[in-house]
Amino acid sequence: MSQVALLSTGKRARTKVQNRTAILDAAREVFGELGYEPCTVRDIIRRTGLAAGTFYNYFKSKEEVFAALADDGAKRFAPILKALRTENTDFESFVRAALEAYFRFLADEHQNWADRRPAGEHLYVHGQTPEMEAVFHEVRAAILDEIARGGAPAADADYLAGACIAIAREVGDQMLNRRPVDVEGATEFSTALIMSGLKGLPRAGA
Repeated sequence: MSQVALLSTGKRARTKVQNRTAILDAAREVFGELGYEPCTVRDIIRRTGLAAGTFYNYFKSKEEVFAALADDGAKRFAPILKALRTENTDFESFVRAALEAYFRFLADEHQNWADRRPAGEHLYVHGQTPEMEAVFHEVRAAILDEIARGGAPAADADYLAGACIAIAREVGDQMLNRRPVDVEGATEFSTALIMSGLKGLPRAGA
């Protein structure tokens, strides 16, 4: 491949990254200002300054844009979760630290959105991306470690990881609807719910 062709390929790659970033940045602003339900793809496109055809080269709908934003958040939260596993050897401490970190991350990510979107507007992301899967596996690994050392019932780690993540997502969504956003309350409630639920699970051989 000639040097000119290489430069052209590199420029196209940079343009793709720039366009996708512009769309996601615009979507964050539009979702924050208008709320998720009222906004349209046209609102996002207008904020980017890109042509409609360019937008549809990357996303088919605002649902796909929202999923991409959630995926980006999961990608950035996964290493935070991994670090917390090494800092907290006690399982309850890890659960509490992970939940607090998640709720603070969520509040920071959606501060503008949470302040402006209509109360009661609930958002759900369907499907599983590699980044979201990484968060699931990090939680599952922590559970398996705790089971191995006898600190948690020998329960189904997949179910338990899924339940913990579901609690965090649902409580986090409710938290964002409150004024002020109550990170501490959400953390305490979710930690108590998960830990009390663990106590009700049968241990191996019981």
